[in-house]
Amino acid sequence: MTASFPRAASLVMPALLLAMGVGTFYAGNASAAGAEVTQAQNGATAHSLRGTTPRPDDFAKGQKEHPMHPLPFLDGPGNPTDGAVQSGSVGSPFAPTFGSGRLGVGNGFTGPQGTFTVNSAPPDITGAVGATQYVEVVNSGLAVFDKATKSVIYGPVPTNTLWQSLGGSCAADNDGDATVVYDKAAGRWVISQFAVTAAPYYECVAVSQTSDATGSYWLYAFPYGSTFPDYPKMGVWPDAYYETFNMFNGNTFAGAKLCAYDRGKMLTGAPATQQCFQLSTSYGGVLPADADGATAPPAGSPNYLMNFGASSLNLWKFHVDWTNSANSTLGSPTVIGVSSFATACGGGTCVPQLNTRQKLDSLADRLMYRLAYRNFGGNESLVVSHSVKVGTSKQNPYTGVRWYEVRSPGATPVVYQQSTFSPDSTFRWMPSVAMDKLGDMAIGYSASSSSIYPAIRYTGRLSSDPLNTMQTEASIIAGGGAQSGSNLARWGDYSSMTLDPVDDCTFWYANEYESTTGAFNWSTQIASFKFPTCN
Repeated sequence: MTASFPRAASLVMPALLLAMGVGTFYAGNASAAGAEVTQAQNGATAHSLRGTTPRPDDFAKGQKEHPMHPLPFLDGPGNPTDGAVQSGSVGSPFAPTFGSGRLGVGNGFTGPQGTFTVNSAPPDITGAVGATQYVEVVNSGLAVFDKATKSVIYGPVPTNTLWQSLGGSCAADNDGDATVVYDKAAGRWVISQFAVTAAPYYECVAVSQTSDATGSYWLYAFPYGSTFPDYPKMGVWPDAYYETFNMFNGNTFAGAKLCAYDRGKMLTGAPATQQCFQLSTSYGGVLPADADGATAPPAGSPNYLMNFGASSLNLWKFHVDWTNSANSTLGSPTVIGVSSFATACGGGTCVPQLNTRQKLDSLADRLMYRLAYRNFGGNESLVVSHSVKVGTSKQNPYTGVRWYEVRSPGATPVVYQQSTFSPDSTFRWMPSVAMDKLGDMAIGYSASSSSIYPAIRYTGRLSSDPLNTMQTEASIIAGGGAQSGSNLARWGDYSSMTLDPVDDCTFWYANEYESTTGAFNWSTQIASFKFPTCN
């Protein structure tokens, strides 16, 4: 949920940031000690999500496009040719075996609590899979599904239903930019969205008291004053829930803010604080590592955070000390060189659709959620993706999906493998990637062109496949229409690939499509699939 503005206006001086009260200023190029500490508002409990009455008017509000809040150019000058486009044969003949799919929250979706009405764009799709359930959250609503049958067991309800007993902005606002993660080690759901209708702004966080997403929650509201905390993204780590933001003073970019929430306190409903570091305007679109798998990060490991620069990745290490915040540190970013790339659409709008002149946003000015972490014992791996330009012709500068596996983030990080998946001139963007317990990978994404409606597709690779390759593309669902309307370009904002914590093999993916041509009528699809060799 953002406001558009010229990119040139997004650069401000450090002194101005301090004068505006952004908080601890940190340029991002030197070690910093001591974090900015603030107390969360809490003290309320959602005793049962099933027993909480939703605000009746939230789905009935007028339709609204949430304008893009673009980041400054971070990928360097010029227009470099992509240096990692996959060529030659793929490692295996087909992508992971498709399990089953179903309609997610969006146009046409109904459940025990009624019918969902699309009233905003983009959908901000996020989903997570737990022990027995799957939770999907979109811009203004959520639903809970039975994992085995994919049937709806709760919802749709406005997302702010969670915070009704907390009151204040978190209960009144339903502003979106939500995330849902499953804390696998604790068996808990963590759902968050911002409250930004008016300052002071908050990130609203709900932590379930059990593995039942329809049960009771501990409720928190973390404050950010009058600085707009845009595009929040969460990662689960043993010592904290890490949340990152793109901060804005009005329409002026103020740099990324990297925060840690006290996980230990929040799992018991105790009063909790956050510790944050503010980066300079040289850094935006930072993602926190989100741990997958049964093996935790090494004891005492900092959280890893990443964004991209000019044909490079930047990696930070955030260590939090909940006893003495003066001991909390955010190290200097390690610059990891990668194959050359230029952002898709220059980070803006250029994705075509069938039967309309309306182009779609690429959101290619940032890495795409999640930064998925896995500890294999012998090595630690991070996988992440984003959208890049592939075509060299001005008439057809199509886009592809760039993905990376970075190993040894705790020591000397190295790009173990990378490539750009673009088997033809179809535009592919809005990716999300994850890795199963065997090191197999899957990427889901949107696909569109002047010859097809926006669709949802995926590909993957076995750990035994040749490095830097993905297998043949497969379809999740073909779009039935284009997104039209008065310059309605906003698409996705993010999609969501997660791993089943029980078998650690099954990928779950959610993304947007259009079943028929129209405005504010997007649908979402939830799909699951796995490699037959992963048992």
